[in-house]
Amino acid sequence: MTEHRRHHRTARGTAATDGPAQLPVPPAAAPVGSPALRLTVVVGEQDVWHHRPLYAEVVHRARAAGLAGASAFRGVEGFGATSMIHTQRLLSLSEELPVAVVVVDTEERVRAFLPQLSELLAGGGLVTLDPCEALTFGGRPGGAGGADPSG
Repeated sequence: MTEHRRHHRTARGTAATDGPAQLPVPPAAAPVGSPALRLTVVVGEQDVWHHRPLYAEVVHRARAAGLAGASAFRGVEGFGATSMIHTQRLLSLSEELPVAVVVVDTEERVRAFLPQLSELLAGGGLVTLDPCEALTFGGRPGGAGGADPSG
């Protein structure tokens, strides 16, 4: 019986140190880079277009235009043309925080989208365009240069 216990401990100890056979992990695919243009639209959180938040209208129009993607980011503090600081720390000024909508796609596709922005931003807003490099990791569909076909 002592021999059985010794064997059991050895087997358990071996299993704990060796573990199950590990399959080799393939190296991550190198990201594929392509030139792109980053469009940033900065509006106020309370700005509207036909009873819809303006930032949401920009995101939905970007999707309808077939751009690779768009995201809206709410600022925690900022100021604009009036130089009045808006912050989430003061309830009275927390309603007009900045929202930035960011789109990255090919220069051609982003520039084709600009006329829609001129219509939406007639009441005010800031647009910046920055050349960038878009990197696609893991073979994910979409990215700069093409919309995700799965929607």
